[in-house]
Amino acid sequence: MPKCVVAEDESLLREALLEQLGKAWPNLEIIAACDDGASALEAIIEGQPDVAFLDIRMPGLTGIEIAEAMKEHSPHTQIVFVTAYDQYAIDAFNKGAVDYLLKPVSYDRLSETVQRLQSRAVKDLNAVASLLQQLNIGNSRGLATAFQATQKNEPLVWLTASSGTETKLIMVDDVAYFKADNKYTVVMTAEGESLLRKPIRELLELLDATIFKQIHRSTIVNLKAIASIARDDTGKGIVKLKTRPETLTVSQPFMVLFRNM
Repeated sequence: MPKCVVAEDESLLREALLEQLGKAWPNLEIIAACDDGASALEAIIEGQPDVAFLDIRMPGLTGIEIAEAMKEHSPHTQIVFVTAYDQYAIDAFNKGAVDYLLKPVSYDRLSETVQRLQSRAVKDLNAVASLLQQLNIGNSRGLATAFQATQKNEPLVWLTASSGTETKLIMVDDVAYFKADNKYTVVMTAEGESLLRKPIRELLELLDATIFKQIHRSTIVNLKAIASIARDDTGKGIVKLKTRPETLTVSQPFMVLFRNM
C-alpha cells in the first residue's frame, strides 16, 4: 500500500484534500497530516512516504524548502505542491514536482494527479524489478542487457554504471549530462561521475527525447539540469548547469535547439 504525507496549514483545506484523496486513491495510506513545515519534514524523513502533498506557504519551512531537504533525506518520494499562488510553479517543477495544484483543488484535477503518480510508480517498479533480475545474473552480460529493463518503446528510467569497484543503480532523471569516452559513456550527476559500458550513440536511442538532447557529438544534456545558455563570439552555445560546476559547449549545428533563446 503506497504511503502519503499531507502538509497544509489551513485545517479546512487540509480536511478537504484528505477527503478527496480518500475518494480518488482509496488504497493510499495517509501516514501524517501536518499543519506546519517542520512537522511535515519530520514525518517524511521518518515515514519515507511514496508521495507528499505539500502546501508551499506554511509556518516554519515552506514546501519548497521541504522539497530541497527531501533530495537528501527522502529522494524517492514523489512531490505534489498545493498552493493558491501560481507564481511558484517554476520553482516547484525545478524541485522535481510531479504536479502543481492550485487551490481550491477540484476533484477532477486531483484525479488527474493521482493517475500521473500511479503511472510513474508502476513504471519505476517495473524498471527496478527488471534491472534487479538482470543484476542477479551476476555477470557482464547481465549488466549489459540491463538496458532491456524498460518496456519496449519506453524511455530508459534506470541505468547501471561503474564507479571504482562499485556498480551503481542511477535514476536517469538524476543525470545532468552524458559524455562520450571512446566506446563507453561517462554519466555525470550531482554526486560525481560513473562509467557506462555503452556507446553514447546507442544510449541516445534509449533516452526520453523530450528531456535529453544531444548538444555536441560527444555530449547529451538533461534539459531539466540547465541553469542558463549563452552564445560566445563564435556562435556556439555555453551551457551552465544547476548541479555541476563545469560548463558545456553546444556546437553550432545543435544551436537550433535553443533558437528562441
